[in-house]
Amino acid sequence: MNALIFDRDLLRRRRDRAASRVAALAEVLAPAAEALLDRLDDTTRRFSSALEIGGRGVVAPMLLARGVARVVSLDLSAAMAGRAGGLAVAGDEEMLPLAPESFDLVVASLSLHMVNDLPGALIQIRRALRPDGLFLASLPGLGALQNLREALVAAESTLRGGASPRVSPFPELRDMAALLQRAGFALPVADAQELPLAYRSAMGLIADLRAAGEQNTVLARDGRTPPRALFPLAFAALEERLPIPATLPMLMLTGWAPHDSQSRPARPGSANARLADALGSQEHSAGEAVPLPVPRKR
Repeated sequence: MNALIFDRDLLRRRRDRAASRVAALAEVLAPAAEALLDRLDDTTRRFSSALEIGGRGVVAPMLLARGVARVVSLDLSAAMAGRAGGLAVAGDEEMLPLAPESFDLVVASLSLHMVNDLPGALIQIRRALRPDGLFLASLPGLGALQNLREALVAAESTLRGGASPRVSPFPELRDMAALLQRAGFALPVADAQELPLAYRSAMGLIADLRAAGEQNTVLARDGRTPPRALFPLAFAALEERLPIPATLPMLMLTGWAPHDSQSRPARPGSANARLADALGSQEHSAGEAVPLPVPRKR
């Protein structure tokens, strides 16, 4: 059983509160979603029924504009799911309330990074896809909010002699393709892309995190009231050089529900042509001495 990292009930309550002000983040959320949905342009497949997870009212309209006839928006928060304006479902990514093979496209834009059991969630998403259905996801990657994390750690260490986690942990790119493959996706691809962001003040950064419902939900967080000087000290360090860089590293995931029509790697030894013939060279068996060319005189 996976260890619990995030307080999902706290996350739901914070997303409920954020639903009324998340529209202010369109300038951040829309480019992030576009970067993910650009991958639809790389396939000739057309999709009729899509599930978008945690799109905060941004992803569903983009899918409809791309010709997807039916889009269902799912979010841990009912208020946030309802922002998309269409079919809305309040549901937990860890226990998806979906019948098998319900959709031919699933999109999760910056919404799966606070799931305790990400491998389990990916398995459920794959089961919700019809054969040859496509899964697209982006997650904030390792290094996101690193300057905020370091400023808070330094300030709390100065004031208390130690620090508790105040910024969520983020996944690493090297783990993502393996997770997709483990969940049963075919043709898994994981790559990275950056969204450049900058803030004129530390409070501007914090306000955007609150508007997105992205405050700290780590179960190991310190429940005590923080020292009064903690945030002023950390924010002063952040604002030593303005604007504050807050580039968002995004891990971009692509995977397909298996289908007989998909290409597969050939079996070892099944080739019916020799590489040497294609290159016009002489083939030598393993261990055979290869004659060296005779040096030419000048």
